[in-house]
Amino acid sequence: FSFQTLTAPAPFADETSCQCQAPHEKLTIAQARLGTPVDRPVRVYADGIFDLFHAGHARALMQAKTLFPNSYLLVGVCSDDLTHKFKGFTVMNETERYEALRHCRYVDEVIRDAPWTLTPEFLEKHKIDFVAHDDIPYSSAGSDDVYKHIKEAGMFVPTQRTEGISTSDIITRIVRDYDVYARRNLQRGYTAKELNVSFINEKKYRFQNQVDKMKEKVKNVEEKSKEFVYKVEEKSHDLIQKWEEKSREFIGNFLELFGPDGAWKQMFQERSGRMLQAFSPRQSPNSSPTRGRSPSRSPSPPWVINKTSPPSSPKAASASLSSMSEGDEDEK
Repeated sequence: FSFQTLTAPAPFADETSCQCQAPHEKLTIAQARLGTPVDRPVRVYADGIFDLFHAGHARALMQAKTLFPNSYLLVGVCSDDLTHKFKGFTVMNETERYEALRHCRYVDEVIRDAPWTLTPEFLEKHKIDFVAHDDIPYSSAGSDDVYKHIKEAGMFVPTQRTEGISTSDIITRIVRDYDVYARRNLQRGYTAKELNVSFINEKKYRFQNQVDKMKEKVKNVEEKSKEFVYKVEEKSHDLIQKWEEKSREFIGNFLELFGPDGAWKQMFQERSGRMLQAFSPRQSPNSSPTRGRSPSRSPSPPWVINKTSPPSSPKAASASLSSMSEGDEDEK
């Protein structure tokens, strides 16, 4: 590719001063594939309507550009008048279609108002070596195949169509989903007149838009509710987990304190022992000596009266009682 092709739109053929000055010698496909002639690129022509320019168009042009090692791709685009006459109404006008082709990276030059059927004069004017198009016979303008004479001259090189996409497919999608697109454009500010929508359909579409808005709000509320419930469940799970951990810790501490071998039992046993010792002191041993008494003699109780030696007189009896009371005090 030339530097200009990659950084600027492709020029129009009627505005460019870059004309091929080399003699236009007839080439065979075999010669073109070898890269000859060396003094100029092989000039390849591809034409079409290119309405709603899409990837299928771009892939066809890519194939046309890469047919030969050194090529210059000219793209012819038919005008609105010619297209409406032979094919039908287009979505994009001719100016839009011209500009779309100018910005395709594979295109070197755009020919506006291209002819429907290629004439020898047109081929000679633009020094065209080969014409690239898919090999399906294209019946139009009273002919079974408008490229028949090009094929017979050995100037036709086939390209492959991209399945699954075409301008007709895109238009079919729009027609199928017409209500959706009409409602969308009404919502974006287009008027019913601009959309060619009747008064009743306009009201219907606007009502449907309001219903869709309500559905969207309900959907948002449901999503937020689900998110809220999820957060609550997540927090509840965390709280339950923390509660379980605290419960296990509390039970462990309780068992350590009040269990069968807990600290409380040991403390209670120690205090019980101390209380028993306080309430039950040790008794004095029986062998301890008594003050003021002979160890060989066993004292007689104070209430025992010696019958053998009664007191001789009252004074003697009182003295005897005095001695008994003193004996009792000594025992205490």
